[in-house]
Amino acid sequence: MNFLEQYNYWIVIVLMMSGFYIVIAHGNLIKKLIGLTVFQTSVFIMYISMSKVIGGTAPILNEAYKVYSNPLPHVLILTAIVVGVATTSLGLALAVRIKEAYGSVEEDVIQEKDLQQEGSQE
Repeated sequence: MNFLEQYNYWIVIVLMMSGFYIVIAHGNLIKKLIGLTVFQTSVFIMYISMSKVIGGTAPILNEAYKVYSNPLPHVLILTAIVVGVATTSLGLALAVRIKEAYGSVEEDVIQEKDLQQEGSQE
């Protein structure tokens, strides 16, 4: 197999590592959510790429067709997309509340304010 036959998997690897890097490298909560979304999208692409049956048709019984594709992985990915959108929206709502409470969405600033508040209570 050559490189062009496996391009979906190379795209998955690039997206996955990009999303992982964004989550680790940035302290901004919004950027972390974007990184998680990119990572999640790469998992969707990988799962759909693995479930593709070459020459497969829809699972409608007909004597003319011998190879069928399984629709279950695609249905699971649709469900995962809905869950991902809900999770992202919840994360964004939490980021808005954190911004209101701390005045920033940067991890360093939030941790500093928590430490200051902890020190003033003692």
